Parts: sequence; C-alpha cells; structure tokens
Amino acid sequence: MLLRVRVTLPDRPGTLGQVARTLGVSGADIVQVVVLERLGGRAVDDFTVVWPGAARVERLLAGLAAIPGVRVDGVWRAIGAPTTTGQDAELLAQVAANPADGLATLVDAVPGLLAADWAVAAVVPVDWASRTGGGGATVAHASWRTPEPPRLPEVTPLRARSMTMRDGGHFAVAPFGRAGLVMVVCREHSESLTPATFHSTEVDRLAQLVRASAVILGDRLDLVDVPPISATP
Repeated sequence: MLLRVRVTLPDRPGTLGQVARTLGVSGADIVQVVVLERLGGRAVDDFTVVWPGAARVERLLAGLAAIPGVRVDGVWRAIGAPTTTGQDAELLAQVAANPADGLATLVDAVPGLLAADWAVAAVVPVDWASRTGGGGATVAHASWRTPEPPRLPEVTPLRARSMTMRDGGHFAVAPFGRAGLVMVVCREHSESLTPATFHSTEVDRLAQLVRASAVILGDRLDLVDVPPISATP
C-alpha cells in the first residue's frame, strides 16, 4: 500500500540521506519526496512510500525516531499515485473543458492531489457557526470515499485554512467566494495511522484550485440546490 510519511528534520547535509536509508531498511520503497518547507534550519518533507501491507508501522516510526533531530509529524494512507502541482493545471483544464460537471471533477480529484480521504463541496449558511449543532449545510458534490452523512466542521470560512476535529480528523477548507460554497477536504484519523495536519502549502494549493475553478465555473456555482444535512462537531 502507499503511505505518506511527513517528517520534520534538521536542514543540513546528510540528514535527508539518513531518513531515506532508515525508510529503506524498515521495508519502505520511496517513490516520491516533496519538500513542503525550509525555515530556520529545519525542513518539512513528505515521503510517499510503498509499504508492505502486513508490516507494522511501529517499526518504521521507531527507526525514524532514533535519528537525532528528526520528528515524525504523521503517517497515513495515500490515495492513488503521488501527485505534483504540475497536475493542477491539467485538472483546471478538465474543469474548463466540461463546466457542466466541473464542480464534480474538482471535488473528485482533490483527495488524490492532497493525500486526503475525501472531499465535499458544501453550501454553508452565513450564520452556520452560530447555529446549534452547525445544522443547515448542504452538499453539492461528495467524492466517492465520503461518509454518509459527511462530518463537516462548524465553520464559515472567510479564508482558506486548516483545522482539527476533536476525534483527530484533519480538515482543509477553502471558500469559492460565491453562493456560500466551500470546499472541505478531510484526512481521517484511524487506530493504526495518524495523518498530519494540512500544511500551509497544501492549504494554499487548495485555495488556488478553488479560486481558479470559481472563475472558470462562474454563475454555475449559484445553481446549487440540494437537501440540507447536519454537521457533526
């Protein structure tokens, strides 16, 4: 299976090699490394690895924890092959080529782009955050792994941001800027794997995709009309 491993490490020669060797010795086959951040002598890197399904992740975590200065921020299942920001333009081209299904195309693709479990485009009332239980949200489209009903955080986002639910699930949200429509992307917490929070670069990437899609789809986003559901805090 594919795993995403997020590691914070000292930004100095040799440390990245130590992490890569430890992953290999533990049984992981590295297929992609993405640098999310370099700041103040530290780096945040995402490793996408092929991991033996029967192997215990604890062995991997123990090996990484033994490297001085290295911290594991999260390990979670990656959906599909690794992706890069170069694929964002291709996705937007697909949205533009078939605007009637553009919103569905975007929502279905986002979990794979951000190594998330599911995503929805939801209409959020202006006063949603002040309502008891956060009721009144509506779902315009949900990706195929979305639970029924989806657990949505109680928020009316005026800007793109990340957040964490009490059960450990992580979300990234970004507004389309019209019709109260918001993109919500989720990484679910599980007993065996603990996903990392959405990094600021991932939130920015989501926001750019949502803004560009809103320009492409235009007035089509004002036509969302679906039955209401309730959020679960």
